[in-house]
Amino acid sequence: MAATAALAGCGISDAGPRNAGAPAVGGLNREGSELVRVYFLTPDGPWPATRPAPPGAGPQQALDALLGGPTAQERARGLDTALPAGSRVGVQTSAGTVDLRLPWTVAELAGAAVSQLVCTAAAAPGIPGGKPPVDVVVRVHEAGFEGSPWEVGCDETGTVVPRGHAPSG
Repeated sequence: MAATAALAGCGISDAGPRNAGAPAVGGLNREGSELVRVYFLTPDGPWPATRPAPPGAGPQQALDALLGGPTAQERARGLDTALPAGSRVGVQTSAGTVDLRLPWTVAELAGAAVSQLVCTAAAAPGIPGGKPPVDVVVRVHEAGFEGSPWEVGCDETGTVVPRGHAPSG
C-alpha cells in the first residue's frame, strides 16, 4: 500500500501520449557553422552526407564540397563519387532555381554523377524562395553549348528527374 501511494505521486499520468511540439530545425552544428548536404554514391544508389560549411553557405559551397570527393571517413562508410576530381561547377541562384554551369557535357558524365550534382544543388541552403529540395528547378548548362539548359530536379530518392524542357541547340 505504501508503494502504491508513493508511485501515485511520481508525476506519471495515465492520460496517454501528448505532442511535444514541432521538431527542432536549423542548420548549425556545434562549431556554429552551417551544414550542407552532399550526395555521394553507395552500391544501393545515391546517399546524402552532411558537411560543415561557413555561415551563409549556399549551393556553390555545397558543390565545392561534393567535387572535393568523399572524406576518408565517408569512404570507410562505403560512400563514393562518379564525378571527375579537380573540377569546379559555376552556380547562380534565383527564386526556387539553381543554374549549374558545367565544365563538361552531360554525355561525358555517368547518370549517377548528374544526380550527385543536381541533388546537391537542390538541397543546398541559401536558394531564394524557400522551396523544399524536391521543388527546386536545377538548370544544367553544358560546356560548349549555347542553347537552352536542361531543366531537372531531384526526387526523394536522390535521383535526377526531368522538370521543364530539354535543351535546344
